[in-house]
Amino acid sequence: MINVVVLAAGKGTRMRSKLPKVLHPLAGKALLHHVLDAARALDAAKLCVVVGHEAEQVRAASAASDVVFVEQMPQLGTGHALQLAAPHLNDAHPTLVLYGDVPLTHVDTLQRLLSAAQKGVALLTVNLQDPSGYGRIVRDEAGAVLKNVEHKDATEAERLIQEVNTGVLIAPTLLLKKWLSQLSNDNAQGEYYLTDVIGMAVNDGVPVNTAQPEHAWETLGVNSKAQLAELEAVLRSNVAHALLDAGVTLADPARIDVRGELVCGMDVSIDVGCVFEGRVVLGDDVCIAPNCVIRNAHIAAGTKVAAFSHIDGANIGARASIGPFARLRPEAVLADGAHIGNFVEIKKSTVGTGSKVSHLSYIGDSTIGAGVNIGAGVITCNYDGVNKFQTVIGDGAFIGSDTQLIAPVTVGAGATIGAGSTITKNAPAGELTFSRPKQMTLTGWQRPVKVVK
Repeated sequence: MINVVVLAAGKGTRMRSKLPKVLHPLAGKALLHHVLDAARALDAAKLCVVVGHEAEQVRAASAASDVVFVEQMPQLGTGHALQLAAPHLNDAHPTLVLYGDVPLTHVDTLQRLLSAAQKGVALLTVNLQDPSGYGRIVRDEAGAVLKNVEHKDATEAERLIQEVNTGVLIAPTLLLKKWLSQLSNDNAQGEYYLTDVIGMAVNDGVPVNTAQPEHAWETLGVNSKAQLAELEAVLRSNVAHALLDAGVTLADPARIDVRGELVCGMDVSIDVGCVFEGRVVLGDDVCIAPNCVIRNAHIAAGTKVAAFSHIDGANIGARASIGPFARLRPEAVLADGAHIGNFVEIKKSTVGTGSKVSHLSYIGDSTIGAGVNIGAGVITCNYDGVNKFQTVIGDGAFIGSDTQLIAPVTVGAGATIGAGSTITKNAPAGELTFSRPKQMTLTGWQRPVKVVK
């Protein structure tokens, strides 16, 4: 068990946004929430988040039963933030310090850091070709860590060091509290540096060990929209290559966005420009054409989704056909072999096995049986301006084009509704029902002509 303190008080001025920096989304999830998820995977006994800028907004977005918030105002450095968090830390467990704007550190990297801290303090460090702006790890001739020196306080020789401190560290909590009480702000920034505890640990004879991530990008923070975009590209590439390794066919790994969890069966194919949000499950042999947006959906084996379709909160059966330009809204349920065509919208409705809604129709709050054919331009009029009502269409019914079904209404099994009808009463099974005004021709009628002025 460990304590985890997440530093999330910064304003993020360079983000040029009203949104607090740590709440900016990365792959559909706030930067801070990536960090909290990693902390939870470590079996944290205590999760303490230090907030500052727009503290209430950060609290509201991240509130959970396992999180304690501490407000840092004014913000006098990382050491000051830990001083404020210290009363909430369990002395029996070591304390890990993470950063709310460093979202991509792998859990296995943090596990290696925990292992390195078994006999003292452990730092997460990384070697950079250009270490400008980072604190340098200064070692003795034997390679033991002596101290961390911030870039602004480093000598010319120290600035040549390429091993830098990421700021992520773990230390015994009782010792950490002692060192925090001894911090000074006698430095170029006038702040209390958490990294000064490294020198204190060395002076007290406490071993200072290091661990390094497998990838340098695990330690990258976000201070601008450009850096956020860089991490988005990293995460997108990681997810795409994991999908490729799992056997998914991607038309272009650089042009897929997964903003949540995407679970794929065998022989799934995904074309360019598709966005997946929330939890999406694609069964075997599912084919997703270009430029689709799919959110919180389950699509069963063999279903084809044509280009520019939007699917949100839908459950789609096997061998169905969707789109192009279809929209399935929450609680749309399609049985096996259903066909939803171009410019069709389905909302909170069930479409039975083999049924077809092929063209330019709206189906809302409806239950449609098996083998139903719904013509072009059909509308279920489910809303009276205040309440929603149900439409029920029985198995094998045929609904002619340009029909309005005024709910609540039931169309019986095998019924036929003539094109152009407005149906306000139940239509009996097996019968033809239609409503049309009498067609008339006015002989001698002249079309108006434009008056020349």
